[in-house]
Amino acid sequence: MAAVPIRLIAVDIDGTLLNPQFQISEPDLAALRHAHAEGIEVILVTGRRHAFALPIAQQLGFDLWLISSNGAITRSLAGETFHRDLLPQQTCRSLCGVMQEFRGQTVLTFDREGKGTIIVEHLQELEASIQRWLEKNLDYIDFVIPIENALTTDPVQAMFCGPLALMQQVLHVLGSCGLPITVLRTEYPGRDLSIVDVLNAGCSKGHALERWTQYRNITRDQVMAVGDNYNDIEMLAFAGRPFIMGNASAELRGRGWTLTRSNAESGVAAAIQHVLNGTALEPAIVGNVNES
Repeated sequence: MAAVPIRLIAVDIDGTLLNPQFQISEPDLAALRHAHAEGIEVILVTGRRHAFALPIAQQLGFDLWLISSNGAITRSLAGETFHRDLLPQQTCRSLCGVMQEFRGQTVLTFDREGKGTIIVEHLQELEASIQRWLEKNLDYIDFVIPIENALTTDPVQAMFCGPLALMQQVLHVLGSCGLPITVLRTEYPGRDLSIVDVLNAGCSKGHALERWTQYRNITRDQVMAVGDNYNDIEMLAFAGRPFIMGNASAELRGRGWTLTRSNAESGVAAAIQHVLNGTALEPAIVGNVNES
């Protein structure tokens, strides 16, 4: 049977669309522009907050929507909001109490702009893990002690950042806390970095993508998705044509999803060309797994 034509391509940003130099390669850019010219919708689906993903999306050169904060916000380039799935402030307050011993790794984000979009108690422990991210977001960071005092409105999410071993402890505590939350992780073993996102119950990239395709009257077998990390699992599971990057996390490799090339080798372009043009997927050069 002929494959169902693709109507939407969902692409993760970090570790997928961005190469190890945090840039979009020319082949990836050309492939996405070609898909758009062919009438296929492109949507970026990222763990980044909307404003932090916006400069990446604008490089594509055409109008599109973004699913940001791991599914919590769906918003256009122009700022039109389709859906928000915020973490109730009382749930977040309880979470801060449960995670008392990890306050140095705790970040809260809010759906606003300027100072106070990102709230921390201090930066000492975070600087060792996510210094580059902190530098790029410095204008948005405010300091509140205790961090619960910032909860005058519902946040988008809570986030814990640190070395892999420490974040395994975070995951253990979150797994037994009994709160109505979604816990998603992103890991970069080459940098000994793990990011644990805590969102409202039922919130994920996959749920947000499903909601969007229903609105667009697109069936899941008309959806192609490309990702590389644990927080992409729900999105990839929903898509009829899932592709994982050559630098993908080990857990994603055992799920039978099609392996494209790494983010250092324009894996997004290779996957799109495979679907649209029938181009063979060359074997991915495995290595530097999640170094980006």
